[in-house]
Amino acid sequence: MVYRTIMRWLPLLIIIALLALFFMFDLNRYISFDTLQLYRKDLLNWTANHYLTAVVVFMAIYALAVAVSIPGAALFTITGGFLFGNILGTIYVIISATIGATLLFLAVRMALAKWVQRTASIWIIRMRKGFNDNAFQYLLSLRLIPVIPFWVVNIVPAALGVQLKTYILATFLGIILGSFVYVTIGNGLGHLFDLGQTPDLGIIFEPQILLPLIGLAVLSFIPSIYKSLKDKKAKRLDL
Repeated sequence: MVYRTIMRWLPLLIIIALLALFFMFDLNRYISFDTLQLYRKDLLNWTANHYLTAVVVFMAIYALAVAVSIPGAALFTITGGFLFGNILGTIYVIISATIGATLLFLAVRMALAKWVQRTASIWIIRMRKGFNDNAFQYLLSLRLIPVIPFWVVNIVPAALGVQLKTYILATFLGIILGSFVYVTIGNGLGHLFDLGQTPDLGIIFEPQILLPLIGLAVLSFIPSIYKSLKDKKAKRLDL
């Protein structure tokens, strides 16, 4: 019993320990545009000379950063565009982010799902049912609209018992557009560095970008709304 409990909590405890070490050694000071600019030529040369290794290392670091919930996801995404260009950079970012998010999802689910199920109050049970009835639409909309922190959307579905395949698909599809925006910024980062400037990370909240994302999020709920109206109509006909 004790062994099973330890093994259930171990992945999450490792993630928490890695996050604690990250801040303990003040590693967040390296996640900045200044660091990227300082090692700009070295990174570009190494990527050009060891492309496959650079891809693997980048994706591994990105996935680990997402799994551990290290701050600075936007900068990692921009770096992907800086090193690999728009299309390939977006592909590497999406795959890496999905893997990292899934690792955290699995760790949280292993540790907390049974506990939540045993101790859940009425409102949590209702919230879980409502979330799971439209899990894909909810997750897709939360991924499309970057209002809630990425790590929160990784944790809550795991605690609420969302199916793994639903979580992975909604995450993969939901982060495509936002990732592409930041990767595109990264693709032009060299030019900004030459001008002595840095990108505006708040660009995702500009109306011309945010409004289409909100529109897509709303569209993702249309099938659920249609199904709900159809079910209500069917119930009225039965009465």
